Amino acid sequence: MKVRSNLFRLSILLVLVIVWAMVSCQNDKKKAEEGSKPNILFILVDDLGWADVGFMGNPVYETPNLDKFSMESVVFSNAYAPAANCAPSRACILTGKNTPRHGIYTVGSSERGKSENRKLVPTVNNETLAERFVTIAEALKPHGYTTGTIGKWHLSDEPLTQGFDINIAGSHAGHPKSYFSPYKNKALKDGEQGEYLTDRLTNEAIDFISTNKNKPFFLYLPYFTVHTPLQGKKDLTEKYKTIIKGDERFNAKFGAMVENMDTNVGKILNTLQMLNIAESTIVILMSDNGGLASVSSQFPLRGGKGSYYEGGIRVPLAIRWPEGIKHIRKEEVPVTGLDIFPTLMDAIQDGQDYNLDGNSILPLLTNDKPLEERALFWHFPIYLEASNSKKEEARDALFRTRPGSVIRKGKWKLHEYFEDGCLELYDLDIDIKEQNDLSQDYPKIVEELYTELQAWRIKTNAPIPKTLNPDYKPN
Repeated sequence: MKVRSNLFRLSILLVLVIVWAMVSCQNDKKKAEEGSKPNILFILVDDLGWADVGFMGNPVYETPNLDKFSMESVVFSNAYAPAANCAPSRACILTGKNTPRHGIYTVGSSERGKSENRKLVPTVNNETLAERFVTIAEALKPHGYTTGTIGKWHLSDEPLTQGFDINIAGSHAGHPKSYFSPYKNKALKDGEQGEYLTDRLTNEAIDFISTNKNKPFFLYLPYFTVHTPLQGKKDLTEKYKTIIKGDERFNAKFGAMVENMDTNVGKILNTLQMLNIAESTIVILMSDNGGLASVSSQFPLRGGKGSYYEGGIRVPLAIRWPEGIKHIRKEEVPVTGLDIFPTLMDAIQDGQDYNLDGNSILPLLTNDKPLEERALFWHFPIYLEASNSKKEEARDALFRTRPGSVIRKGKWKLHEYFEDGCLELYDLDIDIKEQNDLSQDYPKIVEELYTELQAWRIKTNAPIPKTLNPDYKPN
């Protein structure tokens, strides 16, 4: 009788397994027919320079998780931030619109540096992203996405009004008061004494992913790290002191922050694997602007954060999506953070016209379809003072940025400066460090690029400061 009873139970169990399998197959088939939406994880690291990670050639800072991730991704060696510092770049990325559209050009006032050194009255800067602008999160919501932002927001007091269901740690603040708890962050409860901020945000991100693993989610994870204040964990800082040995190109605290960030990104990527959603998740890893040259050299690029030479706007970018990207490779084609919004809309088959300034690079990612040559533009009608003129390699020792515009098309890059009307032309194929101004050698190229730049400014209604500053002292 006992044997019969056990056989009966096994029979019932087998029937249940078969029924479950049939239902599961039907659900999978239905999901496939409806067109499943990929999860989206967008990791934006603050002030991480093009030359600050191993997969882009850094010889000192250890980033094994990012290096592994890069070997599973399409890596863009000519990726650009839409602006050279935090707030404007984030506004551009999240709205898909360039700086003249939303009027955020810098952090705080556009009148940076001493007034006597500014020839022009700069364009007034918007410090808050107006709610009329549609963000990536708002565009994803009608498609059934749960949206969360965990980390640095920096565009308004409250991201929940701009498409996000969950906000952890995001406010108007541009940097943490401390990387060690207590954080004194009104949007983040303090952890245990000494808890490290990047670790905490990672744990919050893992909770969000785990909670929403069975439905499409968009997690915007803008880490505060590696922005100042430079506060690395003690053991890692000591490690890099030993490695660096006083080499002024590198910084031990910064290295500690980079490695800790890498460890935390690795934890999140492992979570996607453990939850069996890595294949169906688009992961974007990017920086908001170039690295801070006074802290970490961006060699061979010129300058760093705040500059519109390559060191200030060229950034690391890697995109992984196993279900969609079959050809892992390094791409040399120039792309910009403005391309992220249209690319994600393309990936979820949203055909609405959002009047975006970037282009979808999905055909390039998934089908190796080459992008048509196009121009990339930057506009900065403002001033940004120097912090370390020797390392920042600007045109003069007083400012990282003076009012002007930039266009890159193909291998050519043209800088225009509004104060003196100067035009600088560089061939980035042979002069990535922007040392040899070719404007006198190629007047036709200058004319073509300048004409296109002017037409773009008219199209976007980009303001050009012309009023002379009465406080200016030419000498």
